[in-house]
Amino acid sequence: MANETPLDRFKAVLAGTARAIAEEPEVELAYTADAPVQSGKHIKVPMPARQLPAEQVAEARGFADGFALRLRLHDTALHARGAPGEAVARAVFDAVETARVEALGSRGYAGITGNLASALDVRLRSDPITRARTREEVPLSTALSLLVREKLTGFVPPSTAAGGIALVRAWIEERTDLDALSLALDDQRAFQSLAMKMLEQLDLVEGDRVPEDSEDDGGEEEGTDQESREDESDDGDQEGGEGEGEVEARGEQREAENDEGEGQDQGESELDDMDGEPGDDGEEGMQPVRPNRPFADLNAQFDYKSWTTQFDEVVAATELCDADELARLRGYLDQQLVHLQSAVSKLANRLQRRLMAQQSRSWDFDQDEGMLDAARLARVVVNPTQSLSYKIERETDFRDTVVTLLIDNSGSMRGRPISIAAISADILARTLERCGVKTEILGFTTRAWKGGQARETWLGAGRPPQPGRLNDLRHIVYKKADEPWRRARNSLGLMMREGLLKENIDGEALLWAHSRLIARPEERRILMVISDGAPVDDSTLSVNSGSYLERHLRQVIGWIEGKSPVELVAIGIGHDVTRYYARAVTIMDAEQLGGTIIEQLAALFDND
Repeated sequence: MANETPLDRFKAVLAGTARAIAEEPEVELAYTADAPVQSGKHIKVPMPARQLPAEQVAEARGFADGFALRLRLHDTALHARGAPGEAVARAVFDAVETARVEALGSRGYAGITGNLASALDVRLRSDPITRARTREEVPLSTALSLLVREKLTGFVPPSTAAGGIALVRAWIEERTDLDALSLALDDQRAFQSLAMKMLEQLDLVEGDRVPEDSEDDGGEEEGTDQESREDESDDGDQEGGEGEGEVEARGEQREAENDEGEGQDQGESELDDMDGEPGDDGEEGMQPVRPNRPFADLNAQFDYKSWTTQFDEVVAATELCDADELARLRGYLDQQLVHLQSAVSKLANRLQRRLMAQQSRSWDFDQDEGMLDAARLARVVVNPTQSLSYKIERETDFRDTVVTLLIDNSGSMRGRPISIAAISADILARTLERCGVKTEILGFTTRAWKGGQARETWLGAGRPPQPGRLNDLRHIVYKKADEPWRRARNSLGLMMREGLLKENIDGEALLWAHSRLIARPEERRILMVISDGAPVDDSTLSVNSGSYLERHLRQVIGWIEGKSPVELVAIGIGHDVTRYYARAVTIMDAEQLGGTIIEQLAALFDND
């Protein structure tokens, strides 16, 4: 519009950005001179002056981004049911969850990270932590949120709060394990369990308290039971930042859920029957668990540490290479493997036939209601006194499944191995997509040879002994599970890029891929690792024990195989991985990789 002011344009852009971040087109953004607040899909942020001062613009953006991320990444009902009743504990519980949401939502987005930092600075101006002189004067909710933020993102607390943090840091860190929270960053339920454990360690709640949601089904909508719905409504007003709008929104959601009938209740009860006690072992030594099961009882403590995570990155393939180069690299990949593609495609078709056979449809005939059975209409024509016949499709027992392919992007994979790994992953993703099985393709390497920026900071600190992992991780997302194959096809060409493949630190890559799988809603989750050697990083191994990375890898594998619902399988290229993984196969020629991947997956589905 001709008479539109810069402030008007800013408001329109900020509202659109909030809707995009929240992935919710009905978000309404308004402005206030009072405290920023979110109520359901209604967001109020500070109004910048007409001249749009940079500081005030960043403040409005920060609060808008934070509230939008909370709408997308935070389950209000789950949070309310698991929250403690005591005021101090509840404040800490809320603040730690906010730190989780902002850390998760800002990963890989420098703009959002900066905006959230501006909003944090504004909140801290009036916080008692900036004026604290003794430990008792430090608000635990603020201190713990800043320390959790530091563990999850690597960003130190702002200087205005540094004095207050120093008063309580040692006291908190000696009583809690803040590092464990990063393992559950993507899973609110698991993170909530770890947060409750932290409150117990700080004596803010009773140690024998059992979270109310511990028997809920993690893979279905929360609050199917009427009594739990009433508890949601009662608890909703207690949560900071929620008003009547949020309660009304939950009421509408409950009415919609009630309309779904008894079928959903029956499905949830079947899932609940899958629960097991912590000591019960399945046939593979795994606990019978349901999707998104709380991991508070799992021992995720490893004899391993990182010197710094400040320079680590999780990056999409499209961010490391422009579209034109990706297309060129993909073309090069296709040319290299023309003769192999047809052979692997035949194997992929065999896998597809096996999967489709398990998904075959079956019907119950001569029913009183359902879908009209056209095959039996002839008898009605012959004898009009005959009643119409209906049929009902039986539920298939093929479980909802997601497969993650984690590919070693180390320098030793250069040449034929990485080319065949890329094309095999491509064909596998295409095949499973046709069968309704979602597939994620990930890669892991480091950003630099010989330690990168992490080693430089260690050298600058005077070379402290036993620094732990001493390199900058680079974890690459080639294809997301929910992303169609056609959109991610060119991304796999990145593996052909000169200079991409460097060191391999397998243990942390496994934990990263595992955390992404745990956050998925599918009932069955399979993680397949493709590697050609033991973990190697010269910088780390030169200042720690020679088995430092390998020992951590064994600990992670043991934890996943023994405690996690994720099914783990590995393929070694010219390297015996059976000494690490319980379910593994070793091939001596990279040409065998495509067939081996298909056969391993087929065996998993056949054993189901």
